[in-house]
Amino acid sequence: MDTKITARSADGGLGTFEKWLSAWVGLAILAGLGLGAMLPGPFAVIAAVEIGHVNLVIAVLIWAMVYPMMVGVDFGALAHIGERPKGLLVTLVVNWLIKPFTMAGLGVLFFEHVFAGLIPPDDAQAYLAGVILLGAAPCTAMVFVWSELTRGDPAYTLMQVSVNDVVMVFAFAPIVALLLGVADIPVPWETLLLSVALYVAVPLAAGVFTRRWLMHGGGEAAVDAFKARIKPVSVLGLIATVVLLFGFQGQVILERPLVIALIAIPLLIQSYGIFALAYGVARVARIPFNVAAPCALIGTSNFFELAVAVAISLFGLGSGAALATVVGVLVEVPVMLSLVAFANRTRHWFPS
Repeated sequence: MDTKITARSADGGLGTFEKWLSAWVGLAILAGLGLGAMLPGPFAVIAAVEIGHVNLVIAVLIWAMVYPMMVGVDFGALAHIGERPKGLLVTLVVNWLIKPFTMAGLGVLFFEHVFAGLIPPDDAQAYLAGVILLGAAPCTAMVFVWSELTRGDPAYTLMQVSVNDVVMVFAFAPIVALLLGVADIPVPWETLLLSVALYVAVPLAAGVFTRRWLMHGGGEAAVDAFKARIKPVSVLGLIATVVLLFGFQGQVILERPLVIALIAIPLLIQSYGIFALAYGVARVARIPFNVAAPCALIGTSNFFELAVAVAISLFGLGSGAALATVVGVLVEVPVMLSLVAFANRTRHWFPS
């Protein structure tokens, strides 16, 4: 695998959609609010199309988002897991032993204490559940973009993501259940496990099968061409999901527009704090920059597609938990681009 990447500006590696992701999400929010107010009937019909707490319309849209990412996961990279272990160790410790718990702690601090006079207790609990889901879902796809923008080692990044996905299959549900339980939020275990199977295990298996079939027929070029062809489907899935979520949340948001900003505050603190921790540890450990930057960015970015899907399955389309996960989508790109720019300016802190 070619591990050389041409130097780019802080946003030069992003496609049009990724570069303006927050703008598209903002427009989808406005569209959802407007359509939800004008067409409540169709939204009610969509909400009723569910089996076992899984909304079938949203399930299809989430699959459209997640499946293309899973095609990019190469489990052959796991064979190199013992090479340069320090960067992988930082990623795993931050992603699974620190990040979920700091996010839960910040959620409790802000939603149950700092914002106690601004948010009703039931809503505060719902938003807390949403940020817990975000904190327990490290990035799977966009991290390749952040790695490229910092001229990271693509082979190492691929290995980190592949290991993360394997861990996610087994660790996501127990960690989420533990943190929801600590926060006194009822945990529907059956729905949680079903969500992990539907939105992690099954798409991952489908992605692995598709990748092997494509590699057999045309190698890495065939995989890249396939991902490029299905990327618009993923984009449409994300936008449609946001429109539906805010269509259901419209009345609540219009009555309390401040809620979006309040949810964003702990998410922003978490993102910058986790990056500082991982980046600082990588610097102390003298990890080369092309590994250090991606390993810090993986923990900072979120697998928001999974968080959105599980929030809807566990708590419903119109829940505060689902709303909180979508706010995570809204803040993701501006935060990550600022961290990419910071990393590139501090490249000289690390061994080359």
